[in-house]
Amino acid sequence: MLAERCIEKPTAIITQATVSTCFVKRDLIVANVSTWLSPRRWLNLQEYQSKKLMQDSGVAVQRFFVADTASEALEAAKRLNAREIVLKAQILAGGRGKGVFDSGLKGGVHLTKDPAVVGDLANKMLGFNLTTKQTPQEGVKVKTVMVAEALDISRETYFAILMDRSCNGPVMVGSPQGGMDIEEVADKSPELIFKEVIDIFQGVQDEQALRMAANLGFKGPLQTQAADQIKRLYDLFLKVDATQVEVNPFGETPQGQVVCFDAKINFDDNAEFRQKAVFAMDDMSESDPTEMQAAKWDLKYIGLDGNIACFVNGAGLAMATCDIIDLHGGKPANFLDLGGGVKERQVYEAFKLLTADPKVEAILVNIFGGIVNCAIIANGITKACRELELKVPLVVRLEGEKHQIIENIVKCSMNL
Repeated sequence: MLAERCIEKPTAIITQATVSTCFVKRDLIVANVSTWLSPRRWLNLQEYQSKKLMQDSGVAVQRFFVADTASEALEAAKRLNAREIVLKAQILAGGRGKGVFDSGLKGGVHLTKDPAVVGDLANKMLGFNLTTKQTPQEGVKVKTVMVAEALDISRETYFAILMDRSCNGPVMVGSPQGGMDIEEVADKSPELIFKEVIDIFQGVQDEQALRMAANLGFKGPLQTQAADQIKRLYDLFLKVDATQVEVNPFGETPQGQVVCFDAKINFDDNAEFRQKAVFAMDDMSESDPTEMQAAKWDLKYIGLDGNIACFVNGAGLAMATCDIIDLHGGKPANFLDLGGGVKERQVYEAFKLLTADPKVEAILVNIFGGIVNCAIIANGITKACRELELKVPLVVRLEGEKHQIIENIVKCSMNL
């Protein structure tokens, strides 16, 4: 989806962080559901983890260390022996630079030329919650900081490699206008967005890499250096089974270095079986416990802030159900997609999740029997009603095979 929107409609370029939640947010915005959503189905690495993967593939990044305590951060700053140091709080949310800690410290990103200051700053970051525009209201506790060499950037560009269904393979996308406003560039100056379709069998060719480097505005020796970094990024893209490697900014320094200053890597979950080391880095500490429990039963669940629980099969139907609830003046309490091939135990576990939410005042079941046997759903609901002593109203719509089992649900509901 990201590739299609980026390539076919350059004015609609969005970041992968947005894409990770847009399958929910796209329709729920219409429903005016105001809530914090975080991607759960995709592996999401901390910044230092992505940079470590890049570093291991020969991609040029800033020198950095990771610290879990203030004393470790101070020691790391001294070891860097850099002219200027940047200290970054590591959480899975954007807008860290403008965030606020409950310790009173403002900003999750700080620059300093004095290594001694790093320890004091880290002491006000570690163990405290950082609140940004992308975190829950209470913020996210910072457990790790990255201490890195701060490099001057003389020019910023944007570069990404991503999968494009229309091209049946990967595509390079770049712009000489990098930094924070790539979406604005794509909207106002689409002629500054360049693409190169990559032959999946041949990989990135030298002439392609040089042409992209030139389109990004690199000249002379810097063009050759940038082309080399582009090829190394593609090697990383393949090696870790990524669906996207986005570097913003992909910049140059006054000293004539091409550096990947920040990167976002997204991975193909279907490749987890051969990317054990990468997926082992997944930090679940910021994940919602309910969503983690849902994932154990292969349930696609995202908590919302309403009071009507949704129990649906199929993402499209789930979003439509949320919209219908809102249309009639209600608020969905969750997005729950059972998917196809669901078993009775999964139905039961789904009901346990829904009834454990104190905000839920009613449950709406909306099942289409095209991808699941309604008898399985009905049996699971009946078991849940009996064993969980359901105490909230239950509304059930099963479109497909129901038979006599549905009567058991009706009897359960009448006993509420």
